[in-house]
Amino acid sequence: MRLNIALILSIIIAVGLVTFGFTFYQISSERAKLNGEHEKRTTEIAERIANISSIFNRHNHQVDFMHLVDSINSRYNLLDIAIYYSNDSIVTSDFSRDITNLSLDYVSQSIASDTSIGNYISVNGKEVYQYIKPVKTVNFTSHAIILYTDAEYIDSIVNNIWFRNFIRWFIQALLVSLVTVIVIRWGFYSPVNKIVDWVKAARFGNIDQLKLHPPAEFLAPLHKEIVNIAKAMHEAKATALEEAQLRTNAEAIWTSERLTVEMKNLLQSKKMIVVSNREPYMHIHEGKQIKCLVPASGMITAMEPILKASGGLWIASGTGDADKETVDKNDMVQVPPEEPKYTLKRLWLTKEEEDHFYYGFSNEGLWPLCHIAHTRPTFRAEDWKYYKKVNENFAKAVLAELTDEEQPFILIQDYHFALLPEMIKKEKPNAKVAIFWHIPWPNPESFGICPWQREILQGMLGADLIGFHTQYHCNHFLETVNNTLESRVKWDDFSVKMGGHTSFVKPFPISIAFTQRDYENSIPKTKSAQLLEEHGITAQYIGIGVDRIDYTKGIIEKFLAIERFLEKNPSYVGKFTFVQIGAPSRTLLKDYSDMVSSVEKEANRINWRFKLKNWKPILLLKRHHSHEEIAPYYSGADFCMVSSLHDGMNLVAKEFIASRNNNDGALILSRFAGASQELQEAIIVNPYDIEKSADAIKQALEMTKEEQQLRMKHMRQVIVKYNIFSWAASLLRTLVSIHD
Repeated sequence: MRLNIALILSIIIAVGLVTFGFTFYQISSERAKLNGEHEKRTTEIAERIANISSIFNRHNHQVDFMHLVDSINSRYNLLDIAIYYSNDSIVTSDFSRDITNLSLDYVSQSIASDTSIGNYISVNGKEVYQYIKPVKTVNFTSHAIILYTDAEYIDSIVNNIWFRNFIRWFIQALLVSLVTVIVIRWGFYSPVNKIVDWVKAARFGNIDQLKLHPPAEFLAPLHKEIVNIAKAMHEAKATALEEAQLRTNAEAIWTSERLTVEMKNLLQSKKMIVVSNREPYMHIHEGKQIKCLVPASGMITAMEPILKASGGLWIASGTGDADKETVDKNDMVQVPPEEPKYTLKRLWLTKEEEDHFYYGFSNEGLWPLCHIAHTRPTFRAEDWKYYKKVNENFAKAVLAELTDEEQPFILIQDYHFALLPEMIKKEKPNAKVAIFWHIPWPNPESFGICPWQREILQGMLGADLIGFHTQYHCNHFLETVNNTLESRVKWDDFSVKMGGHTSFVKPFPISIAFTQRDYENSIPKTKSAQLLEEHGITAQYIGIGVDRIDYTKGIIEKFLAIERFLEKNPSYVGKFTFVQIGAPSRTLLKDYSDMVSSVEKEANRINWRFKLKNWKPILLLKRHHSHEEIAPYYSGADFCMVSSLHDGMNLVAKEFIASRNNNDGALILSRFAGASQELQEAIIVNPYDIEKSADAIKQALEMTKEEQQLRMKHMRQVIVKYNIFSWAASLLRTLVSIHD
């Protein structure tokens, strides 16, 4: 209330001062204008009267003279006229006699200087303008006429302006005050009250309540920060409760907080560097703004907790069209944007390097070579030259950050940088170097296709630790080394000794950030009707698949299994729809662009065959989807189908399991995905066996609730125990324990 009164008074005073200033200026201008017009008019009248010769005839009879004066006054609207002959001879009326006598000095001055004089005087409280004009008669005698005009109207006009402006000021002040009060109540108090509600919700960690109150545009940044605070408080509270439960149960489930403590103990202030081709955050232009995105990648999901815990450095290729605009002079940027925890350093690939290093050797050579999916790898000398060059560039960037580091920790990611471990070790032998190979490793005969297999193996063996998803891939790698290089392979501890250096080869099944509190969270299940309604489809059952459109993912085989399922089970026609979320990938390569076309054609063919009104068997959503967009499909589907023809791990399977808070649903999982070795309670299939895959779909849809819960609960417990934090801790503990 006090604030309202203070603001209203301030507005009244401010408006009043402004109004007074403008009115004063207006009146000054208006008075000057009116005075000028009045004086000009009086001067003109004086000129006309001076031309009346009879008026200066002092022999005029008094009555005749007064009659002439009255006539002139009436004609020109004058108050009076006085005729000056000499100081002793002035003809005037009673009205102006006393005034004229008092003005004799002015009259004498006017006659002496032969100049007219005008001045304003007050007569009986009335404003009167006195004008003295000297006149030469025919006998060269100097006389003067004195005119008296009414100037009172000027004050009346000025006073009227004051009055009108006062009324205007009063109305303006009243309206502005009322509008201000309304604006304060609705534009200030309302947002403030909303902020109070947000802060209360944040204090209690109630994120859902925060989302129920969308902010006004100008409050969006504050709302975002409060939501982040609420999340942090909620997570801290949940973590404390979780840790207390784990201590009570004497269990050792890994969390991000536990990993942070473990990282500090392991690193002991030593620098941590992660190297990958794909960056964890990319900046793109969206209209006139720059937006920060997190690329979909299992590798990013795995490595970011390590960097957040250590506050280290991530070196990667910059690929966003706004990446260069967001880095500093050292090509670095702090991430995540909302709460920086570590540094991202971007390196820039030329068009030639991207074509030959990334698309060429990495994705037309090593990718199909390691994925036994019946796609022939292509090896070109030019691609190999650029592959080595980019590896050298990244090695230089890493070493430039290690000038003052004696024993840093370096984690190299994936098949793009097979040569990097050896390059770093040559210059920094005390560095602890690990390389994690996120894709499968083929058998020795298959890998022998590569013309530069020796150089790749030697480069990887520069690392102290070489990690794969499964022991099966470790065995293939060791067999490949044993058959290719002069080295000593020790199968008892899975290591390779070559040139005085020992490399350990270990399995580290990668996972997702899924903890005990996530396991216990209860989130309402999304209804399948809601998911399909926006696409104009009505179905009782829904299946989900989430893949990059890649020839290793078995999407065509999946569609053929769906077709066969409907053939064998016609009662599901019109009732079951499979949603395939497919993200186009590497479409500049012919094999990938052809795969996109093949997937579309196969979906259209099957849909055309079975399509009914408001229903089709396959809904293909061909674009990149965020985790938030995919989550409702995970929770609403009756089953998820992963049909990889060859896959290192496949985190989609684990993400689907993590979303099943009610322990319902089913997972159909390819035996050729690394995840199948951990998730034994899934329905394991050979995706090439279309008949058995079709039967698996029926089994998933008709599985009893009891069996669903038994299977899903077991798989969810597996990914809680072996989550991404456990993976990171195991990898780092192993690396730290290695001694040269």
